Amino acid sequence: MMEPPSSMRSPHVEMKSLQLDDHPELESADSSIADVDELPVPQHILISNITCDSFKISWNMDSRGQDRITHYFIDLNKKEDKSSNKFKHMDVPTKLVAKVVPLPMTIRGHWFLSPRTEYTVAVQTATKQHDGEYAVSAWSEIIEFCTADYSTIQLRQLLQKAEAIAGRVLPFTVFYRNQQREYFQPNSQYYRSRDAQCFRMLPSVKDNSGSHGSPISGKLEGIFFSCNTEFNTGRPPQDSPYGPYRFQIQADLLFNQNTNIYFGDFYCMYTSYHYVIVVLAPNNSKGDIFCRGKLPALDRSNNCFLSCTEEEDGSLSFHHAQDVILEVIYTEPVDLSLGMVSQISGHQLMSLSTLNAKKDPSCKICNISVGR
Repeated sequence: MMEPPSSMRSPHVEMKSLQLDDHPELESADSSIADVDELPVPQHILISNITCDSFKISWNMDSRGQDRITHYFIDLNKKEDKSSNKFKHMDVPTKLVAKVVPLPMTIRGHWFLSPRTEYTVAVQTATKQHDGEYAVSAWSEIIEFCTADYSTIQLRQLLQKAEAIAGRVLPFTVFYRNQQREYFQPNSQYYRSRDAQCFRMLPSVKDNSGSHGSPISGKLEGIFFSCNTEFNTGRPPQDSPYGPYRFQIQADLLFNQNTNIYFGDFYCMYTSYHYVIVVLAPNNSKGDIFCRGKLPALDRSNNCFLSCTEEEDGSLSFHHAQDVILEVIYTEPVDLSLGMVSQISGHQLMSLSTLNAKKDPSCKICNISVGR
């Protein structure tokens, strides 16, 4: 589909897939399309204004034969697809047809464009003949481009979906992080995210778990913490997918009046559990600067997921959402001397690990219309 743009430089265009199965006698899709030497071949293709589910495309053409052009054929493929079969029926969803309009034109469609995905595109000019068949030019050169991450527009849509299921809030007092025993040993060389000499946990780049279009995946550096508590005890659970040793730190050391909080993602992993990622970044820190303009900022004392409220006596109270599993990313190093490490009594539930977990693209609760 083509959506109406904000100016005449990117016109509203009706896009449709080229249906070729009306000719079962043909050996290939291309055999129903005649080549015409007089039609100009698109040259110097330019891709611009790329978003997570749209882009603008334009090109140059020789003036000879332009008056005969009635349509443009656009061949759009994911880069990893090495198939060169143009207009093969099984690939129809990525073979687009547009009536001639002024360039550039906007191509938009979440059913064939996904966020943060590499694509190739090539273009033909075509003229529709009296018998309904198309005469076409040669294909243009193939251009590669990559769609963008979610913008704050898409993230706010995810945020609204997450708010709808967050449920009531429960109090908590500590953030915690589980790892294997070696991670916390003073001279450990097993983990790059540890400064063994200075006894600090260091930020590391977030993995690719969660929504495919999330702008924090593979880019934001931080340390993962949890804060969920058990309803009946008010304490952290004794089970963890990440290891039997737990570092605990008082909540106010990471989350206070000098900390900004951002919404990062909302996803599930083919289960009934839903995860919300929030980012805690000290004001004007490197992580805070990264998040500004990329992630929706949350009200520190009044949001559905993780809140910090100053009481009348000046103390801080903390609450977390009950009905989602919170993953908290703290963007700065954390000194181990600020907390304590102990062994938990429960099991290591590996099935609940979110390490590089892929989001369920079919879930209606946590997906939006611009892709996974």
